[in-house]
Amino acid sequence: MKNITLLLIVILSSFYTISAQTATIIGVKGGLNLTFVNVSETIFGENTETEVGFYGGVYFDLNFGENFHLQPEVLYVSLNDFKFLNAPIYLKYSASEQFDILVGPSMNYFFDFFSNKFKVRADLGLNYNFSERLNTHIKYTIGFEEITPDGLFLGIGYRL
Repeated sequence: MKNITLLLIVILSSFYTISAQTATIIGVKGGLNLTFVNVSETIFGENTETEVGFYGGVYFDLNFGENFHLQPEVLYVSLNDFKFLNAPIYLKYSASEQFDILVGPSMNYFFDFFSNKFKVRADLGLNYNFSERLNTHIKYTIGFEEITPDGLFLGIGYRL
């Protein structure tokens, strides 16, 4: 746990250093998490169950050009009995004033597993900006391992 805390401190201080050198926006976000778990049925094949949870956290929007941004996030996710940290690092492309496309890796630290607590997933997302401060977002997370299922995040964000 000490290593994870140290890693988070280093990541956040790096974002703070980068933000001093670029145009940076800090915001909060939260919403609903739907996770799709495949359950093997002995006779009927695979059946997908959906687990519902919630998430919340902070994000940093680092502007590196007219349409390109780097958007790291730290989110706390609660999904029934499972709790984990989700830390995606997105390359964000502003297709217009209202729409953004986000793609990137997502690092996950699961608190409830005895082994293999750290997982890497891939994210693809869209933002719709209602105003300069308020947006809604959707992202799909692809798990690469059996124990890391796919997920859909739906929520709102507010730029501080």
